[in-house]
Amino acid sequence: MSVLNRLRPLLTHVILLAVAFFYLFPFAWMLGSSLKTPGEFFTAGLQVFPAEAQWHNYVDAWSKARFGTYFLNTFLVAAGSTLMLVLITSAAGYTLARTTFPGRAAVVAVMVLLFFLPGGYTVIPLYDLVTRLGLLSTLWAVILVITAGSIIYNTILFSGYFTTLSRDVEESALVDGASTPVIFWRIALPQATPMIATVGLFHFMYSWNSFFIPLIFTLGNPKLRTLAVGMQAFVGENQTQWTWICAGAAMTIVPIMLLFFFMQRYFVDAIAGAVKG
Repeated sequence: MSVLNRLRPLLTHVILLAVAFFYLFPFAWMLGSSLKTPGEFFTAGLQVFPAEAQWHNYVDAWSKARFGTYFLNTFLVAAGSTLMLVLITSAAGYTLARTTFPGRAAVVAVMVLLFFLPGGYTVIPLYDLVTRLGLLSTLWAVILVITAGSIIYNTILFSGYFTTLSRDVEESALVDGASTPVIFWRIALPQATPMIATVGLFHFMYSWNSFFIPLIFTLGNPKLRTLAVGMQAFVGENQTQWTWICAGAAMTIVPIMLLFFFMQRYFVDAIAGAVKG
């Protein structure tokens, strides 16, 4: 029995390493393939490391395959929608958590019902609304639609987080004559930094990787394609340049990985705060 207890940690680490290998190998192969020649891409099989690194693949993908334009479009969509979402949902969540108004229960009930509405059912009316507003084939259309689709869920998250915060400082400020908007901006919102970072991180990742919405609302203007749409279109237009596609995929994934790496502390703090509350 003692021998089994000694081997159990070793077996656990071996299993975890095997699982990690299967998860990480496709990513490592993609990075290695982005540095191969077109011929080596097909002849090297599952070999990760290239015979000689072709760094110009990234330059070619950035300029010739227009991944530079796609990257900029993706960043504008992700950053714009994330900023807009955080501002809207934090204010709405604080209102639900701290104020009482007629019909509040009905508002929450409608929000919950709309949360379970499949997104595919709203594409046609959204397309018609965007067309009537004259925003079709613009990045503003993508930003607004992606933001709107995430408002309910993140409003509920902010509302739950603000509920866990102490009201003592807010009540003191209210007695001193501070208005509700001032209390929200100067007291409540700074305390919600972990939740802001969590909501912002996940929505930025969602917007960055979004495919369906950018495809629908930028279909008439290829110059407005995001990375996800641009890579899919590039596969159909240039079947032989797989090394460029791997380079573009690396440029798509690496920024998100770095963002999560630097912001994971805030994510952990938000989860810990929610559990504590």
